[in-house]
Amino acid sequence: MDDLLERYRAYLLTARRRSPLTAEVYLREARGLAQRLAERGSDIRTVSPRELLEYLVERRSAGLSSTTMARVVSSVRSLFKFLRLENLRSDDPSELIETPRLERALPDVLALEEIDRLLASIDVSDPGGIRDRALFELIYSCGLRISEAAGLTFDSLFLKERMLRVTGKRRKERIVPFGENAAAWLTLYLDTARPALAKGRRSDRVFLNHLGKGISRKGVWKRFSQIRGLSGVGGKVHTLRHSFATHLLAGGADLRTVQE
Repeated sequence: MDDLLERYRAYLLTARRRSPLTAEVYLREARGLAQRLAERGSDIRTVSPRELLEYLVERRSAGLSSTTMARVVSSVRSLFKFLRLENLRSDDPSELIETPRLERALPDVLALEEIDRLLASIDVSDPGGIRDRALFELIYSCGLRISEAAGLTFDSLFLKERMLRVTGKRRKERIVPFGENAAAWLTLYLDTARPALAKGRRSDRVFLNHLGKGISRKGVWKRFSQIRGLSGVGGKVHTLRHSFATHLLAGGADLRTVQE
């Protein structure tokens, strides 16, 4: 590993024309990543996108500023570009990862207790209710936009790995993990509620409406408004995304899962 990192230093100084100071900062980040992965039984040559995301979230939760976190992400991407050039990896696990960040002060953020109360208020005695619980658990767990959740298809869902491939604004793809709560409700929905909603129809969309077709953005918004009224919790569907970002950056993980 030391020899590999020394070659990385040379790459930064010559091929990338980084200053000695910048090269040392990038090298320090690479050593830190390699050490943390080694503690987990992994390696920079084999680390998966999920493991890399967990590392970045861990770094963010340590209280790093946005500027410092941007440097960490830049150095990580530089490292994996080097590994590909060296033919030590055929892929780039940093390519599809969107680092969670607060772009502005986030409005209408719900407390964890309010998130719990909102989700617990959903009546799961029928297929539609089970779908709603799975849908909003997933939106919160992944920080999804309404359109991303409504348009989710099976070829973008990796239930066993607890990961989604999401196409966001400007057709940009990212890989996001989801927690145990969302996985449990999603499994229940797919096993019991979705077949009842499908009514024999074939669809590649994960979340269906009562007609067996893919649920629309308007449908998601309408269901959230009804649930919000029952729970007494304010906010809009996008509030779940705002809350996800704030809780992730504050605690570095799915805090509801950690608390349980």
